[in-house]
Amino acid sequence: MKELPGTDLIIIFLYIGTIVAIGIYFAFRGETSTRFVSAGGVLPAWAVGLSIFGTYLSSNTYIGVTGKAYAEDWNSFVFSLSLPIAAWIASKYFVPFYRRSGNISAYAHMETRFGPWARIYMDICYLMTQLARMGSIMFGVSLVLNALTGYQIPYIILLMGTLVTVYTLLGGIEAVIWTDVIQSIVLTVGAILIVVFICVDVEGGFLEILRTGMEHNKFSLGSLKLNFTQSTFWVVMLYGIFINLNNFGIDQSFIQRYHTAQSDRSAAQSVWMAAKLYIPVSLLFFFIGTGLWVHYHQHPELLKPVEAQYLNEKELKSDTKPVESTAVEVGDEEIGDRVLPFYMVDRLPVGVTGILIAALFAAAMSSVDSSLNSSATILWSDIYKRYINQEPDEKKSMLVLKISTVLWGILGTLVALALIGVKSVLDAWWQLSGIFAGGMLGLFLLGLIAKTVSNLVAKISVLIGIMVICWMTFPQYIPEAHAYLRSPFHANMIVVIGTLSIFLSGILISNLWKRS
Repeated sequence: MKELPGTDLIIIFLYIGTIVAIGIYFAFRGETSTRFVSAGGVLPAWAVGLSIFGTYLSSNTYIGVTGKAYAEDWNSFVFSLSLPIAAWIASKYFVPFYRRSGNISAYAHMETRFGPWARIYMDICYLMTQLARMGSIMFGVSLVLNALTGYQIPYIILLMGTLVTVYTLLGGIEAVIWTDVIQSIVLTVGAILIVVFICVDVEGGFLEILRTGMEHNKFSLGSLKLNFTQSTFWVVMLYGIFINLNNFGIDQSFIQRYHTAQSDRSAAQSVWMAAKLYIPVSLLFFFIGTGLWVHYHQHPELLKPVEAQYLNEKELKSDTKPVESTAVEVGDEEIGDRVLPFYMVDRLPVGVTGILIAALFAAAMSSVDSSLNSSATILWSDIYKRYINQEPDEKKSMLVLKISTVLWGILGTLVALALIGVKSVLDAWWQLSGIFAGGMLGLFLLGLIAKTVSNLVAKISVLIGIMVICWMTFPQYIPEAHAYLRSPFHANMIVVIGTLSIFLSGILISNLWKRS
């Protein structure tokens, strides 16, 4: 793999330096707890919208989406198609609801509705989701830096975890949003540039990518059969609707952004802006994955360094003896998440590579920054202010916010280390987020829609939902003799069935209770 030119290294350091400088600027602008978590509610709709869009457009999109399209097809693109449905519901119901509440915590109303246990339950699920998100993002970017430098992935993750945690201490949510604006623009332009270079590299260009892709069914959105045991069109659509309702409706990092907007209308516009932008941009990344598949199947010899990289990672993870690259067949699935980083370093011209790698690294920092900021906000508002010190002064509030940021930065880094060796970053993130989100969205909808459901019924419903989620998540713990009891559903259905089991069981039990 070729060494990165000095010009690219200079661009990377300058770019990241600029992003950090933005964080420092906001840190010295006036550091208060209110500004740290909501930016004073003065930001324009377009900036908040680009920030939400940037949250979607993380390294999980750059690496994970491209890898899925390379290894499989466009089935995962159905997730993007579900965004308008969730955006409509969010702009009509969720945004006004949270703006009226005036509470920075997304889960304070759960305590009012069902009691303290509901708020703590939502807090725990959210914090676990953010750990999974941070871990998958840092691991995905470590693949890029590994391709760039050759350094081992664990050391890269440790370094990046340290840098992003320190950076997050500086700026608060206002710095998060304005850096997101920069990342979103640069990454989108970068995706367009990559598409252009791939079309030039592929023999036959754009039309050959279309021809070969259609010939090998690479543009398939999945089977339209009502089969929920495989990743069909409907499974991904349902997953997308429920996960995006979770994002827009109960994700603390999104709820905080609603409060940073100037008005209810601005907040709703930001949601629609993010949804409308993400669909065509995610389409670019799916096309990049397919284009890379065509390119490297025309020239398979170019992938030898990537195959060697995968075998080295496998050896590191399993502590096995060194394996000759010719002794093990490395397929598209193993290459998937590694193909774009390799292409960026190996094929793109000097300057362009540096800009894209810098933007990708900074985007990961910004995405993790968002998770750290929102997690720290929850620990401050829902734990510290609720149970330890209800009226802390600014000094104590900022101390708690910063300690919480460091704590979650360390834990997120450990999750990233645990993900080393997974075949697909996107699969890992989707499964982990589905597990925790399934337990949150059902209770939220139960409290919002079913006004007559009691506290006791809500507790029973959550227990039922947790048991269903565990049944679907851990089939390996059911003995082989009772294999028929294992969940037949695809992993992406965890959030769907988990949500519905809580919501529907709550309504059913409540109605039966009234009749008895």
